[in-house]
Amino acid sequence: MRYVVLDTETTGMPVTDGHRIVEIGCVEVIGRQLTGRHFHVYIQPDREVDEGAFAVHGISDEFLADKPRFNEIAEDFYQFIEGACLVIHNAPFDVGFIENEFKRLGQTERTQLLDYCTVLDTLVMAREKHPGQRNSLDALCKRYDVDNSGRELHGALLDAEILADVFLAMTGGQTNLSLAGEAASGSTGAIATEIIRLASDRPALRVVKATQQELERHQQRLEVIGKASGGEALWRQLEDTKH
Repeated sequence: MRYVVLDTETTGMPVTDGHRIVEIGCVEVIGRQLTGRHFHVYIQPDREVDEGAFAVHGISDEFLADKPRFNEIAEDFYQFIEGACLVIHNAPFDVGFIENEFKRLGQTERTQLLDYCTVLDTLVMAREKHPGQRNSLDALCKRYDVDNSGRELHGALLDAEILADVFLAMTGGQTNLSLAGEAASGSTGAIATEIIRLASDRPALRVVKATQQELERHQQRLEVIGKASGGEALWRQLEDTKH
């Protein structure tokens, strides 16, 4: 399954009041790992950013003045998300804005996102896993021990990267968290990382065994995962089958 974790920032809300997208950020996840491919763009919305929206994301009208309009990036964006499972926090908000942008262009074949993508709403998932609790992105970062210390303001690409970490933690598997951040630096479009193949005659790797302190910390971490997921961590289940 190819996942694209997606977030948008807008001039305000709701979309029915004529508000527009000002930023799109997407990161790709395949095989439960961030691949390093991403799509990120700022968009000139042809309207002013509401004061309340600016307080959330800090994207000003002056900053957006020379940015491309949606029609200039629509094809690249479509090509990046087509066929993917989109992972979005509070999906109706972002989906409504994306469909509206394609509708404004008269691209009727792209105005129904579910015709060419599937959508997984992590807010719905979180509410099912943690009923009665706060399930904002910041709350989930705290619950799943995901670092969001750099999130002073909302930003589509940063929030997509953080949501990818949260999504992988929520679905309970090993993650590779470094690639997306490294690839995103200084880039504004979708890129692919180079495949590096190891030489077949390379020396054997040295095996370093865990210390007793590391083993104890590992067990403590499994307890945290078990409490957060409401069940026993998969690693412990595997250990139980060995004994």
